Amino acid sequence: MQPISILGDGAADLADRLVDHLHERAEGRVGRVDALAGNEGDDPTDTTAGGVADTDVRLLDDGTWTATGTGAHLTSLLDRFAPDHEYLIVIGRTRLRVPTVLVGGDRDPEDVAGTVVATVEAAAAADLDAIVEAVDAAEPWITLEELVERVKASDEADRSGAIASFTGRVRARDAPDDDRTTHLAFERYEGVAAERMAEIAAELEARDGVLDVRMHHRTGVIPDGEDIVFVVVLAGHRAEAFRAVEDGIDQLKERVPIFKKETTEREEFWVHDR
Repeated sequence: MQPISILGDGAADLADRLVDHLHERAEGRVGRVDALAGNEGDDPTDTTAGGVADTDVRLLDDGTWTATGTGAHLTSLLDRFAPDHEYLIVIGRTRLRVPTVLVGGDRDPEDVAGTVVATVEAAAAADLDAIVEAVDAAEPWITLEELVERVKASDEADRSGAIASFTGRVRARDAPDDDRTTHLAFERYEGVAAERMAEIAAELEARDGVLDVRMHHRTGVIPDGEDIVFVVVLAGHRAEAFRAVEDGIDQLKERVPIFKKETTEREEFWVHDR
């Protein structure tokens, strides 16, 4: 899934245009998250009403639905949308580390967490094709669930009795008295990293009983507690699946040129320099 953050005066108008444009050219679903919108009509979070749920989904007679809820942060929403959406447009978030479009010219690109792919004076003047082209060139938002769905859809899935996976996360500390790691930043050699991961997956898939292998390593700044890397293996039996997952992550760490900068409460350093 490709997320797009739109910020500035006129962001909602540009989002409306972009949703229509993507529906015309995209094959998959298009989602929208409006972080500026308030509740309309009855408020399902009104605790005086009784029967209040943490998540409230309402199915309508025309097949559409609405939902409200508490406790969701943007990363969890991205993870929820990713498996079955091609694009997700987010309005009104300034800390989202995804391709970003600025509207109105009143926001400094240096103050935006994501990479600014376009700046437009007004929503009506935006070149939608250019925006989509820039967004498509950026790293997609891949989740473990999406990779699992991909291997389940494999042509070899009917021979599979096992799916094994590995998820690497940002560890806050090794020991209770360590300085807390606030975030990691990952950089990679573009093209080379993807080529090496494809080579590793092909080598694993050449093994007897291993049917499909998917890998993804996120880049950019990743806070403590968030996911970094996924390895998913579809195999005939659990033993082949477990071995391929372990070998896959070991080979990825050894052969793929991805560099890690660690930031703790006291210092910042490149891990390979240590």
